[in-house]
Amino acid sequence: MISLNINQKAHEVDVDPDMPLLWVLRDVLNLTGTKYGCGVAQCGACTVHLNGEAVRSCVTKVSRAAEQKVITIEGLSENNDHALQKAWQEIDVPQCGYCHSGQLMSAAVLLRENPNPTDHDIDLAMSGNICRCGTYSRIRKAIHLAAEMQNHK
Repeated sequence: MISLNINQKAHEVDVDPDMPLLWVLRDVLNLTGTKYGCGVAQCGACTVHLNGEAVRSCVTKVSRAAEQKVITIEGLSENNDHALQKAWQEIDVPQCGYCHSGQLMSAAVLLRENPNPTDHDIDLAMSGNICRCGTYSRIRKAIHLAAEMQNHK
């Protein structure tokens, strides 16, 4: 059994320690907000937080997450009221929406570490997240809006 702390809730899972965290989240715990994209940590769709850092859950062994703090898109906020989620809606960022849970999770780490990012800071921080629909300019605009929202609380 592997002990996990997912979105501030304790879970015990009986899985192979080498199983990717993504499959434990989706298939064992039924937390399907985290998406499978490429399976090789190149697209960012599977991004979650592990002890506050953005990691690609498709290549992170579940054993690495044992006894650690994992936050998925479902745990970003209780009522979908995180500044990024509000900004995403206000700017109407998603087109197909598939990549956006990973986009939001990467952006959340960026804003925690840099509450006033420049376009360049955003481009660097988000470069590992691919959007096949090409909504990059709206993503950047939403991150700036979320930064303003957080800074004016």
